[in-house]
Amino acid sequence: MAGLRRLEYRGYDSAGVAVLADGGLAAARKAGKLVNLEKELAARPLPSGTTGIGHTRWATHGGPTDANAHPHLDNAGQVAVVHNGIIENFAGLRAELAERGHELRSETDTEVVAHLLAEEFSATADLAEAMRLVCRRLEGAFTLVAAHAGEPDVVVGARRNSPLVVGVGEGEAFLASDVAAFIAHTRSAIELGQDQVVELRRDGVTVTGFDGRPAEVRSYHVDWDASAAEKGGYDYFMLKEIAEQPKAVADTLLGRIDASGALTLDEVRIPASELREVDKVVIVACGTAFHAGLIAKYAIEHWTRIPCEVELASEFRYRDPILDSRSLVIAISQSGETMDTLMALRHAREQGSKVLAICNTNGSTIPRESDAVLYTHAGPEVAVASTKAFLTQLVACYLVALYLGQVRGTKWGDEIRAVVRDLAQISGAVERVLETMGPVRELARSLADKDTVLFLGRHVGYPVALEGALKLKELAYMHAEGFAAGELKHGPIALIEEDLPVVVVVPSPRGRSVLHDKIVSNIQEIRARGARTIVIAEEGDETVVPYADHLVRIPVTPVLLSPLVATVPLQVFACELATARGNEVDQPRNLAKSVTVE
Repeated sequence: MAGLRRLEYRGYDSAGVAVLADGGLAAARKAGKLVNLEKELAARPLPSGTTGIGHTRWATHGGPTDANAHPHLDNAGQVAVVHNGIIENFAGLRAELAERGHELRSETDTEVVAHLLAEEFSATADLAEAMRLVCRRLEGAFTLVAAHAGEPDVVVGARRNSPLVVGVGEGEAFLASDVAAFIAHTRSAIELGQDQVVELRRDGVTVTGFDGRPAEVRSYHVDWDASAAEKGGYDYFMLKEIAEQPKAVADTLLGRIDASGALTLDEVRIPASELREVDKVVIVACGTAFHAGLIAKYAIEHWTRIPCEVELASEFRYRDPILDSRSLVIAISQSGETMDTLMALRHAREQGSKVLAICNTNGSTIPRESDAVLYTHAGPEVAVASTKAFLTQLVACYLVALYLGQVRGTKWGDEIRAVVRDLAQISGAVERVLETMGPVRELARSLADKDTVLFLGRHVGYPVALEGALKLKELAYMHAEGFAAGELKHGPIALIEEDLPVVVVVPSPRGRSVLHDKIVSNIQEIRARGARTIVIAEEGDETVVPYADHLVRIPVTPVLLSPLVATVPLQVFACELATARGNEVDQPRNLAKSVTVE
């Protein structure tokens, strides 16, 4: 339970534990935060034991209920399993199990693993071998940990595209998704590689591949203290969440494309026939989510040819918007509890419109009150300033736009597959951006005494500029403004003065050459008036070099997808500048993570 408390930041909509004792297996599960499970255990204690597993859940398949909480057991109550990630082929496996007489009691993808392990263990009497056999049948990203009453001194774990770390103590061993869970007991750790199974016993640890071959073990020593370990060694949760963005982007794509390359958005329960009748899309959101909506507008209109409006949720219902049954309203909210957005979607439903939620929190109010939902898989975001939630909202918006294009026939299958392939490359591109942020951090520290920073962009770079300015306001408490670069001569250029930092998001010279040439002219205009130009441009763009006082390179990316990489340096810039000014990064003054009042 102490380990789960240290991991509660990773998931907090339900929790559970299972203990091997007295020749059997006993479990307790409870929806809600960990305190609910603690009350359950105080009222109905489990038998004492020294082998067990536990889990705090961030729901993906199935809402946050007692029945969906982990660990999941087989029908005989002999095997218990906990799971992080997504098993993409669980529906087919579930159908197979039902045909063989298994009774599945939850809505989760995890429960199928417990039943499959029970079958394999009955044939092998070896939990590690059973795990290897089961993992070879699974598709997706997953970490699995299991215990079986038939092997009471063994815990087995498996990893594919999801973290799992082994802690090695004296006469004891631990498994966790983060070293924070066991750092109070040992600082000796082993990081599992891809497609590996680990078998824990009191006297040692054995690691093999899914194919059963012995695997090379890489040990390391953890030199963080317990509080730093919760943040993965980072000074702030925000830094950790920025670093998690490549994985979050990849996770949000998981399970959304079938074997033929077509999009299969299972959570979008609006019939294709109704989506084909949509004649207007309206996006409602607040803050960072609103900026995601502004970018989504470009993709939706380009790929579907449906008119798209983007509205601040706080203003939406007060201006008597024109909606009807042929309108599709997309509500974007990280928490799913944003009151302004919730009231906007209620108004839309009163007008007969269909509502699709894009949300990071399973079972929250906005998805529950919507006709359909597309969940992002960013995982818990602790820092108030949104980073990985924003990027995953963008990915979800692109998926919705492509899906609309698919069902309406405005995008051919090969066109959709090409964009999906580009999206699949974004995770690596974000990783490369993060590896080159040293100069950005140095630049941010040098600007700590400035009062104002301006941001300019064109096309999808304009919402990126707005987001960069918002991050600086939130974290550094500085005056920051984002402008469409074409608006400079219509007033904002009057703000330019000697040594004023201006961040310019430059579009690709290939995808939008006319816009590129225009923004290079904008850079020349502000530099001639003394501005200090900070230019974000893709690799290979040499045209901007003579006019950039500071040049930040990002990987070459298709124009519509470029915000996924262009935003990342602005997140790092704002975080570092706020740190240099001595501000509290994770909890900025006057702000809350979720705005639950109008």
